[in-house]
Parts: sequence; C-alpha cells; structure tokens
Amino acid sequence: MAERVVEAGDIRLWSEESGDPAGPPVLLVMGANASAVGWPDEFVALLVAGGCRVVRYDHRDTGRSTVVPPETADYDLGDLAADAVAVLDAHGVDAAHVVGLSMGGLIGQLLAVDHADRLRSLTLALTGALDMGTTDEPRSDQGERLERLIALAEPAADAESEVERRVAVWRELHGAVLPFDAAEYRRLEERAIAHAGTIVPPTGHVRLASTPVPRGADDLRTATTPTLVVAGTEDPFYPPGFGRHLAGLLPDARLLEVPGLGHALPSAVHGVVADAILDHVRSHP
Repeated sequence: MAERVVEAGDIRLWSEESGDPAGPPVLLVMGANASAVGWPDEFVALLVAGGCRVVRYDHRDTGRSTVVPPETADYDLGDLAADAVAVLDAHGVDAAHVVGLSMGGLIGQLLAVDHADRLRSLTLALTGALDMGTTDEPRSDQGERLERLIALAEPAADAESEVERRVAVWRELHGAVLPFDAAEYRRLEERAIAHAGTIVPPTGHVRLASTPVPRGADDLRTATTPTLVVAGTEDPFYPPGFGRHLAGLLPDARLLEVPGLGHALPSAVHGVVADAILDHVRSHP
C-alpha cells in the first residue's frame, strides 16, 4: 500500500493506493461523513485480489484530510466531485472505474455528467439519483427509523461509549434480514477512529443536505458511462425504488438488488458486491 496526500486547492486529501499498478484502476468514493476506511479492508482486498489497482481517499472533513470550520464551509457536491478528479490526477490515473456508495454515488453521477472522460465505468451503490426520485411508496417505518437515528446522533464523551454509539447507528442502518454482527461494526469503527486520530465523529457533510445539487434527471439521461446500480432490499435510506429510478434514468445501466442488504457493507455481502464490481470492470476495459 502507498499513501499519498493530494493537494486540491487549499484542501489536502489523504489517499491510499493498493494492488497491481498495472491493473485496472478503481476509485472508491465513500459516503457522507465517512473516511476512506469506511470501505472495509477485507472488501478492498477482494478487489485487489481480482487484479485491480484500488485507490481510496478521505473526503474533506473526514479522516486525515483537511477539516474546514463549519462557519467557513461553503463547498457543495460539485466541489467533492472535483476532489475526486484531483485524486485521480495525483495518482496518475487518466480514467478510472469509479465506485460510489451513498453520497459517493451522487458524486459518481456528477463525475459521469461533468467529467465523463475520466470514467471507464461507474458503480453506484446504496444511493439515489441526483433528483432523488423513486418508484417506491414511502416505507411505513421510515419516520421511526429516522427518529431513532437522530436520537443516536449525539457524540459520546469517551472512546468506548463512542464506539458503542456508532455500532448502535449501524444496527439501524444494517437492515432486519441479514444477521447483525456487532463485533464486525465495532472493528470497523475502531479502525475509523484510529485512522482519524480522534473520537470526534465527522459531521461536516450534514450541511450538504440543504445545498442545491448542480445537476438533475435530464443530465443523467445524457450520461454515457456504463453503470452498475447496486440496491439493498432493506436499505432504510434508499429503498430499492431509488435504485430502480436511477437505473431507469441512465441510458447504459444495469440494476443489481441484493436481498437483505441495508445501508451498509457487511462482510456477508462482500463477495456478492465485489464479484459484481469485478465483472463490471472486466466488461468495460
């Protein structure tokens, strides 16, 4: 593995590259308020074992990247997409297979619209379209889930309590079908805390929910990047209708719905999701 700090204007972005330097480049783009290690090491290892050159990075305001004081933050999703391009530039990647999860999926869509020449293929996981449309009726338990998540939002005062709080959040996001392995999520969050060097959780991306998205459905209808859309049947944030709507907007998209998957990437689905990404990458060299 090789670490690299990327200069993106006044922002410094921590990044890491692993795998065969001659392999197809895969850029992993994490979701909101999550650093590069939100991609489980074991999942990254599967992509590396599949022959890929994998790059993952900390968004601004996460991990080891620059943290902007909330009162001065004025960036939007377009700026986060530009950060992803800066990471590709720093690693000498002309065009990559981009994999975006949750907010990372929104960033991936902006890349497909505004920086199509930098993409070989696109995988959009556990996310919705830029217009936030869906083919689903609202879930009856959506409000209750959100209330429970809001109740768990207050950071804890010590490391042990903070890890427990984060595991409780993952319990809400995980879904009710696949077995919940608290120890697995504990390891993931202990890794994230060690990586960032603080128990203070990243929250800088919360403000993006009220920031206008610079593109929409009409832009997606013109996107030409071959895309794999991965949806979880138990995702409380983006139920399957969001994935179906997204796949329907993109001219060259295939939809994979993973039974039992919530808004998370547990080891129970690592093989299924990694295999789907590897097949997609190999189909679009």
